[in-house]
Amino acid sequence: MAVLGVDGCRLGWVGVVWDGSTRVLLAPTIAALVDLAGPLEAVAIDMPIDLPTNKPRVAEQHARRQLPGRASTVFNAPAAAVLEVADYHDGNAANRASLGLGLSKQTWYLVPKIRDVRDWLETGPPIPVVEAHPEVCFAAMNGSVLVDGKTTAAGEATRRRLLLDHGLDVVAERRTGVAVDDVLDAAATAWTARRLVDGVAERLPPEPRDALSPAIWA
Repeated sequence: MAVLGVDGCRLGWVGVVWDGSTRVLLAPTIAALVDLAGPLEAVAIDMPIDLPTNKPRVAEQHARRQLPGRASTVFNAPAAAVLEVADYHDGNAANRASLGLGLSKQTWYLVPKIRDVRDWLETGPPIPVVEAHPEVCFAAMNGSVLVDGKTTAAGEATRRRLLLDHGLDVVAERRTGVAVDDVLDAAATAWTARRLVDGVAERLPPEPRDALSPAIWA
C-alpha cells in the first residue's frame, strides 16, 4: 500500500504518493489531498502538529541539532492559542503570553495551513499521521546536513539524486502555484512516511517512541 508525503505550496498542498512508483497530487486542503491519494498506510506532513500551550516544544531543538549550519530552516511551532486569533499583532501577543517567545512573520503566514491540518486531524483519520521536516529528512538520507539551499541549482540536483538513490523517482517540475522544491520536499516526507511504516523512522525527540506527536520524524 502507499504512503503520502505532504508539503505546503502557494496553491494549497502538494503531495507525493509512493507505492514503488510515485504520483504528484495538488489540492487546496489537506483533507482533499488525502482523499485524492486513495488508500494509505501513513502520512507525513511538513507542518507543525500538536501545538504547545505553555512552553516551547523540544522537537525543534532536536531537529536543529541535526542541521549544523542550516538550523535556521527550522521554525518554532506557534502556541495553540495563535490559531484562535485573526491578525499578526494578536498572534504575537498570544505566543508571548503562552510560550514567552515572539512569533516570527514566517510562522504567522503558516497559521492557515496549521489550522487546516488541525481541523483535519480532529476528524480522526484512521492512519498514522506525523510531522516531518524536509531538511531533516534529506540530512538523514545523506548521512549529513545538505549545505546547498534547496532553491539553488546545486541544492536541487543533490536532492533529486538523494531521492532517486532511495527509490523515489518523482516528476518535480515547476507549475502554477507549486515550486520544484515543494515537490521535492513532499517526496522527502514520503520517504519518512515509509520509514514510519517500516518501523525505522527516527523520532525527534527519541522518546516516547510510541507517541506520534509532538515530534519531528525522519
